[in-house]
Amino acid sequence: MKQSTKFEIGVGFLVTLAVAALLMIALQVSNFSALKETPSYQISALFSNIGGLKVRAPVKLSGVTIGRVQSISIDPASFKARVTMQIDQQYQELSIDSSASILTSGLLGDQYVGIAPGGDSEYLTQGSVLEYTQSALVLEELIGQFLVKFAESGESK
Repeated sequence: MKQSTKFEIGVGFLVTLAVAALLMIALQVSNFSALKETPSYQISALFSNIGGLKVRAPVKLSGVTIGRVQSISIDPASFKARVTMQIDQQYQELSIDSSASILTSGLLGDQYVGIAPGGDSEYLTQGSVLEYTQSALVLEELIGQFLVKFAESGESK
């Protein structure tokens, strides 16, 4: 075999290896979890307003990701947003009176579901519904309230 043919095969192998490495990095960064199946259980919660929460958003407990949002739908009975979450099985000892809040990473970052553990001795199981929830804070509503309060304070002088 010629020297140039060996060189071309070597370069082709390195390019293929680089593309595979970039693909793996892209999958890790995008939180693509189809490659790693971990045992989990499903819980849900009803929220009045979910803001910009998206499917596959993280579910966190004390800042640690313990699951992902699986689906978002409207509950036909209460007309609230039903957020269904997949929680990793290793976190199965969350008490049934835990609460869920929709929080934001940073000032204008992505939204996620934050779980605050309760103190009950009974634990969440497959299909449990979290009773205590806090909806997302909508920035536009806060600015509107601030402007109304500011205008009212200007009128009273």
